Amino acid sequence: MKVVAADSGAAILNERFEPLVVVAAVAVSVEPPYKEAKLCLAEPIFANVEKGYHLVVHELELCQRLLKEVKADVVHLDVTLRGISLEELSVVGISKLKISSKARGQVLKILPKIRKIAANIRRVYDIDVLAFGKESIPVRIAELTSGAQAILYSMEKVAEENTKLRLGLPVKCQPKFLNDAVVLQSLIPAEQDVVGYVTDDKGVLGRVQTLEMLNPCARGFRLLEIAPKM
Repeated sequence: MKVVAADSGAAILNERFEPLVVVAAVAVSVEPPYKEAKLCLAEPIFANVEKGYHLVVHELELCQRLLKEVKADVVHLDVTLRGISLEELSVVGISKLKISSKARGQVLKILPKIRKIAANIRRVYDIDVLAFGKESIPVRIAELTSGAQAILYSMEKVAEENTKLRLGLPVKCQPKFLNDAVVLQSLIPAEQDVVGYVTDDKGVLGRVQTLEMLNPCARGFRLLEIAPKM
């Protein structure tokens, strides 16, 4: 089964280690053995974290764009609703789901837009958009890939603006830096071979220095302090 999935990942943190700005959004094409993206469509978004669920609309739009380039059997979206098809979602159906009132309100705000996009995907490509959330391995790959992209985008920002920033990474993963690439490897048991990967085509890695550490205020999360190379 070939899957297209999307996620937004990694956030710039303030001095209290709280997320302020989500850096990157990606859509990925994933196929067996489901360890990394075969194709990726990425964007630097630098969006306020308060937008929250509204980023899901953009993620689904990225999936729709990626489907113009690759074939897929299904789309997995980072909305945790037990794998239900978005076309089947309704106000009544959402009210019956066992989710928090906050999550229910957020889904209702974006419901018309995501249902419309899902219907277009069904009409054009004859595939479903399923709300699997973080239970989906392709969504996890999208999460790690967006995190790797966010590292590179943040490094570019630091190098160009001669500034420093602190970047919070996705949950339970660790960055690795190769000569020309950034890799985010999952640290979740049974997922150690699941990675997000992005190539450094602009030579940004050589222009900055990084310090990796645990987030002291969020167990299971790591962060990178990125500064211009002296």
